Amino acid sequence: MNKNHLWHPFTQMKDYNNSDPLIIERGEGIKLYDVQGRAYYDGFSSVWLNVHGHNVPELNQAITEQLGLVAHSTLLGMANIPAIELAEKLVAITPVGLNKVFYSDSGATGVEIAIKMAFQYWKNKGVAGKTSFITMNQAYHGDTIGAVSVGAIPLYHDVFRPMLFPSHVIPYPYAYRHEGGETKALEATLAALHNLLETRADEIAALIVEPIVQGASGIIVMPPGCLRQMAAMCRKYGVLLIADEVATGFGRTGAMFACDLEEVSPDLMVVGKGLTGGYLPVAATLASDVVYEAFYADYDEQKTFFHGHSYTGNPLGCAVALASLKLFEERNMLEGVRVKAAFVEQKLAALRHRPHVGEIRQKGLMIGIELVRDKVSREPYDWAEQIGVRTSLRARELGMLTRPLGNVIVFIPPLASSEAELEAMINILAESIISVTEGGSVA
Repeated sequence: MNKNHLWHPFTQMKDYNNSDPLIIERGEGIKLYDVQGRAYYDGFSSVWLNVHGHNVPELNQAITEQLGLVAHSTLLGMANIPAIELAEKLVAITPVGLNKVFYSDSGATGVEIAIKMAFQYWKNKGVAGKTSFITMNQAYHGDTIGAVSVGAIPLYHDVFRPMLFPSHVIPYPYAYRHEGGETKALEATLAALHNLLETRADEIAALIVEPIVQGASGIIVMPPGCLRQMAAMCRKYGVLLIADEVATGFGRTGAMFACDLEEVSPDLMVVGKGLTGGYLPVAATLASDVVYEAFYADYDEQKTFFHGHSYTGNPLGCAVALASLKLFEERNMLEGVRVKAAFVEQKLAALRHRPHVGEIRQKGLMIGIELVRDKVSREPYDWAEQIGVRTSLRARELGMLTRPLGNVIVFIPPLASSEAELEAMINILAESIISVTEGGSVA
C-alpha cells in the first residue's frame, strides 16, 4: 500500500520502492517504533522539530483539552484564545521589537509571508524600486515559489529557476571549504554584502539569512560576530533583515533563538518546526512595529496585507505550542541544552581523528559531521557514492534514525534527550561512520 500510493518528499521513489520501507507506528520518549515493533532513536528529531520527545503527556493533554472546546476557527476578521495567548508569549520571548505575530502552517509559508511583507512594506511607504532580495549561497528557506526564489542550493532549486524571481547571492561563511579559513571566510561574506549594499541598496527590499547556522547546506556555523555585523550593515543602508529561525529556533542552538546569541533584533523573523514541540504544523512570522505600521491605514488606502491560510492560528496547534513553551520554563531546557551540548562535544571528540571525518560542526544540539575521501586534501566523496545515505542506513540498522545532507551526517536529537541517550546515539553514529568509511567497527 505504501509503495502503491505514497509519494515521499525529497525521496527518489525508484530507490525507495526497491528498499525495505520503514513504517512508523508509534513513538515514546525519544524513540520511534515501526510496525514490526523495532525501536529507533530519533536522531534527527523527525526532521529537526521534535523538542520534548514523542507522546508527551502534557502536550497530549493540551490538545485534548482544546479539542473539547473548538478544533479550528478562522483568524480572518476574528480571533481565538490560544492564538492570542501564544502571540503574547512569542512577543515576550523573541528578540526585542518583534511585537506583531502573523501565523501560518509551515516554515516555507512563514518565509513566503516575510518576503511579501518586506516587498509590500516599501510599496506602502511610497519607496519605489526596492523590490529585490539578498540571500546567501546554499541557502534553504522552504519549497514554495517565493521561498525557492531566495533559495540557493542548485540541486533543489535550479530546475525551477525559470519560474522564480532573481535574488542577489552572497557567500555564507563556510570556513572549512574556504582556503583562508574562518577569518577569510568571514571577510569574504561581509565584503560581498557591503559591496552589494553600497551599490544597490536602493533596489533591495531585504536580506534573508539563516542566523548562526545554515541548515540544509550541511550545518554550516557562522564565525562569531558575523550575524551582528550583517545586521548593522542592513540598518545602515536601509534594508530590512529577515531571520529564518525555522530550524534554529526554540532552544536548538542553546539560546531560545539563534539571533539571541549575538543580540540581533531583525525586522522580520520566521519560526516553525519546534514551535509546537514537533506536534502540529504551526509557524509564525513576527514583525517589528515599524513594519506593521506601514500596513496600518484607512481601508480605502488598500494597504492591507492580503495574505492568509485556511488553518492560520489553528487553536489545537497554538494550544500545544503554549504547553511546549511552558515545559521549556518548567524544565529549564535552555540551560539543559547548553550542558548537553558540552557533553555531546566531548563525546564526539574521538571522531575528529578518524581518517574520513573532515569536520564536526556544532552549535548547541545542532550537529553536522562532514565525511571526506581524504582528510588532508579535504577531497569530498562523489555524490554517486551515496556515502551519507549509506552511513545513515547503517545507523538505522543499529537502531537510530537520521537523514544526511549529501556527505554530511546530521545529528539533531530531541532537546529532552538524556546524557545516557545522547551517548547511546553517538556510539551508533561512530559505529556507522567507521563501518561505512573504513570498513571496520569501533571495537
